Amino acid sequence: MSSAFDWRAKAACRDKDPELFFPVGNTGAAYQQIEEAKAVCRTCKVIDACLKCALDTNQDYGVWGGLSEDERRALKRRAMRARRSQNMQMQI
Repeated sequence: MSSAFDWRAKAACRDKDPELFFPVGNTGAAYQQIEEAKAVCRTCKVIDACLKCALDTNQDYGVWGGLSEDERRALKRRAMRARRSQNMQMQI
C-alpha cells in the first residue's frame, strides 16, 4: 500500500539529525538553522514530493520541501486566493 511518506527513503535528510529541520522560532540562531535545513533540501531528489506531502498532510512545523513554516503558509494563502479568484471568474 502506498503512503504519503514513501518518498522519505530517497530523501537527502534521511541521514541528518531531524532536529535540524525543526528549529524553534524563525529569527537569530533559528534563522541560520532554517537556512542549513534548506541547503540540505536543495540537494534532494524528492524535494517536490516532500513539499506536496507537507501541504497535503498540513505539516505546520519545520522545514519541508525546502520551505519554512512561514513560506508554506504563504504558499497556501496564495493558492487559496487564486482558487477564490478563479471561482469568482467562473460565476461571471
